[in-house]
Amino acid sequence: MPARRTSAAAFLVLAVAGAALVGCSKKDDGGKASADGASGPVQVTATDDKCDLSKTSFPAGHVELAVSNKGSKVTEVYVYGDGDKIVTERENIGPGTKVSVNAEIKAGTYEVACKPGMTGDGIRQKITVTAGASASAKADDRLTRAVADYRTYAQEQADATIPVVEQFAAAVTAGDVEKAKSLFAASRVGWERTEPVAESFGDIDPKTDTREDALEEGQSWTGWHRIEKSLWVDGRIGDEEKALATQLVADLKDWQKRVPSAEITPTGMANGAKELLDEVSKNKITGEEDRYSHTDLSDFAANVEGARQAYELLKPVASEHEPELSRTLDAEFEKITDLLAKYRGADGTYTSYDKVTEDERKAFSDAVNSLGEPLSKLAAAVVTK
Repeated sequence: MPARRTSAAAFLVLAVAGAALVGCSKKDDGGKASADGASGPVQVTATDDKCDLSKTSFPAGHVELAVSNKGSKVTEVYVYGDGDKIVTERENIGPGTKVSVNAEIKAGTYEVACKPGMTGDGIRQKITVTAGASASAKADDRLTRAVADYRTYAQEQADATIPVVEQFAAAVTAGDVEKAKSLFAASRVGWERTEPVAESFGDIDPKTDTREDALEEGQSWTGWHRIEKSLWVDGRIGDEEKALATQLVADLKDWQKRVPSAEITPTGMANGAKELLDEVSKNKITGEEDRYSHTDLSDFAANVEGARQAYELLKPVASEHEPELSRTLDAEFEKITDLLAKYRGADGTYTSYDKVTEDERKAFSDAVNSLGEPLSKLAAAVVTK
């Protein structure tokens, strides 16, 4: 993952005290001035050097961001809370394209960031989300259960990750290159299944899951991929790698302890499921994620499993509101799961990605795209009617 994820996730909605407005364009949906937070989507117009919002103040509750990329670069849009904690995000917004992002946002002060080229801190605009201006619809008990069950799932994944990471770190510390290699992919599964939650804490992801080409200026390279390069490219383990393995365990234990503090929402779960598919499309299909170990299919499968878990928990409501969408998602999840199964051995490991042909990679890409498009509509389908 790139370091920009000091940035994540769409799974968290964080209350932030205070209110401020600076430097934003203020227009309503028709281009007229609007300062009263009138209903309707917040229009976000992203270019290579601007990030204009149609509103800088609007009521708490369900918010729709209608994003239009009018620049020449692929961009991302984030809503940040205090300390750059991510409220919601959407990546991989191509030039000339439009996307809709739904989120539940509490009262407080936030920043919207557009990131042309998907790097850096982004072009930021401050927004105020006001309390009491709009009454939230009565909560659906099924969604309340979905959130509770997803929280349990996220915690289980974090808890299950730590023992495997400790085994991986022990192998590194012992200087056992082959054993460390055999544990690398398995140590990442729980993280990859719940990646948006993990990334949302801001400071953990850059330390644990950043690739070399995604380092920000002045950032030290630590975490899985730094150790991965030593194991597969250098073929050796030195004192630096041993220290990095110890640090990786400590950083992931920090993640494990923070999971209970996540304020998870139904729309956040849906957006997070889509982000997991975007991660597959951007980093796994290309082979960029695990470029030294070629264990990309393991990460790929974990991303799909995590996305499917979020969807299944939301399905009772989504299938009632949008039955055709739900049927499509059922079918597409089944197709991509079946495709991945063809590359999984009896021992549970996946085919090395450097052995996957270009035609096979195209088949994976097509499957991801076929699932990603309907999955992008899930958040709107679970909004309480």
